Amino acid sequence: MHDHDMAALLHSTLNAVAEGTLSPEEAALRLKTAPSEAALNGVHVDLHRAMRTGLGEAVLALGKSDDRLITAVERLSGQQTPVLATRVSAAQGALLQHHFPHGTLHADAGLFCIGRDLSLTPPYTANGDVLVVTAGAADMGVALEALGTARFYGLDAGLVPDVGVAGLHRITPHLAALHKAKLLIVVAGMEGALPSVIAGLCGCPVIGVPTSVGYGAGAGGITPLFAMLNSCAAGISVVNIDNGYGAAVFAAKILNTFRHE
Repeated sequence: MHDHDMAALLHSTLNAVAEGTLSPEEAALRLKTAPSEAALNGVHVDLHRAMRTGLGEAVLALGKSDDRLITAVERLSGQQTPVLATRVSAAQGALLQHHFPHGTLHADAGLFCIGRDLSLTPPYTANGDVLVVTAGAADMGVALEALGTARFYGLDAGLVPDVGVAGLHRITPHLAALHKAKLLIVVAGMEGALPSVIAGLCGCPVIGVPTSVGYGAGAGGITPLFAMLNSCAAGISVVNIDNGYGAAVFAAKILNTFRHE
């Protein structure tokens, strides 16, 4: 839908509400489900996603050609601020930085952001409504994707790194912050035990993120995925392997639901 079409739809909808032929609730639904812009170069951006779901569309850079990646970011940046691209390779990051010099590349997280400061340079705060906890330093890429996405969507988020079960005493200094948090995102590879431990210690919801970190029997993240799904500690939800973005979006939807009540 072009700008003039959207303006006409908005005008007719508001007139219908003013005339009493359309309720405000029906008007909101009409706008939420309005047709989006036509596809361009194989890219069909979803400009109404924030209106429908509360969270705007992010651009998955993985698998996109250079021109389609630029098209997606360009069309979103022309309609909404901020814009986030995920799974950005080094080459794609350089490309985006060249075309959008006002944006910021966060190479360790694989994120490129326009219009918001994600503060993904150390030292990281170890406090927040949402805490991203990693079992090992090798899980940091996925953890930073989760942390950056959480901050992109407006969450107060912090990071507690490298406190896995091989040296579980390392988590002791962070217990107060873990108990204070409203939601925990726990990132682990290998045997994927850390979410179970933390869910057994803390009362808030835990989102487990299995990673592909580990040796052969880890099967590229399948072992920690199954371990988290079979956790004996209650209150754990599990996302897909290496899906830090999905964990942060789930956290945002949970917390925004209560925030808007």
